Amino acid sequence: MGLSRREFFKVGTGSAAALLLGFDARPVLAQAKELKIARTTETRSTCPYCSVSCGVIIHTLGDKAKNVTAQVVHVEGDPDHPINRGTLCPKGASLQQEILNDRRLKKPQVRRPGKTGWEDISWEKAIEEVARHIKKTRDETFVEKNADGKTLNRCEGFAFNGGCTDTNEFNYLVVKAMRSMGVVYMENQARV
Repeated sequence: MGLSRREFFKVGTGSAAALLLGFDARPVLAQAKELKIARTTETRSTCPYCSVSCGVIIHTLGDKAKNVTAQVVHVEGDPDHPINRGTLCPKGASLQQEILNDRRLKKPQVRRPGKTGWEDISWEKAIEEVARHIKKTRDETFVEKNADGKTLNRCEGFAFNGGCTDTNEFNYLVVKAMRSMGVVYMENQARV
């Protein structure tokens, strides 16, 4: 009888369960793999943690109805991805816990000057406040000419740092937007 190592352990586990507990575990073992991701939707994505950009498959359960958020039930490495070929580091493997964490922020918050706590604000308010701060900082730190009178037209008051999960198209648009404001300090984690 030519049993592989994996088959040997499957048969051994099933037989031990049948002997010790008095039931046949073979049907349960046959369905176990299918039950975890049956009826799920596969979404391929990129792990957000470092600049390696490993591929992940996120399995979600939901009826795809409007205004209904699907529930993440499983996350695994993408075996077809050329970078990680299905493997994930401990941080990538724990991605499901990051997604389902009840402490995960789902709306913008701000801590006002002199305050110790965070305040929830709307997305519209957050965008307006960020735009106001960018305009104020740019106006205060814009350098039009240097000491020799040479035109510089640059803003040294803030910088941009991109992440590994940003697409090339997104990075292209961000660089164009930052350069149009005169930002000279730009970096991207994915450049490594």
